Amino acid sequence: MILFDLCGNEAHPAYQSLHVDNHVRHLDFIRSATEAALDVERPFLSQTVIKALNFHAIACLHTNAGQYRPCDVGNEAGTKYPPFWQVPDLMDDFTNQVNRHWETTGPAELGAHVLWRLNAIHPFINGNGRTARAACFFAICLKAGGWLPYDPVLPVLIKEKNAEYIAALREADANGGDISKLAAFLKALLEGQVRST
Repeated sequence: MILFDLCGNEAHPAYQSLHVDNHVRHLDFIRSATEAALDVERPFLSQTVIKALNFHAIACLHTNAGQYRPCDVGNEAGTKYPPFWQVPDLMDDFTNQVNRHWETTGPAELGAHVLWRLNAIHPFINGNGRTARAACFFAICLKAGGWLPYDPVLPVLIKEKNAEYIAALREADANGGDISKLAAFLKALLEGQVRST
């Protein structure tokens, strides 16, 4: 069952209901994956985790959940993403780069790089934003040494500040991957959460 195909749009109540349920399961998975990685002393980002994050975000909503896209995609703004056949190699390079700099990069900077690069590669048919925000939070939790029990959690906070988030992503794109504005955005959200807990 793929609800988007059955309903024809994302506004249908059945689609929206499953979308909300998937979100709850998605957050549970991020927490479980964070705890498991720390329990086995393997705090790093893998393609397996990224694919699982996408699966939990769009299961039964869209095709190819948890699989790299088998076709080229663009968006409403006319953005062209890398050809589908480049995605596996781009994801190899991306995860290797993140893990190479794991120890020497701060949480907000690491999260910003994950957020920006996953959005730029756009490796999935759907749910790329949800997956990028989840992977960003996963990386930040691992760097922090455990689940950050914020309410709302960072992926929700990012989405709530969508205009600022998109502006920071576009600035990174326009400036050759300079993620300083995106890192400052994440740092402000994280510091705001610390103050409110």
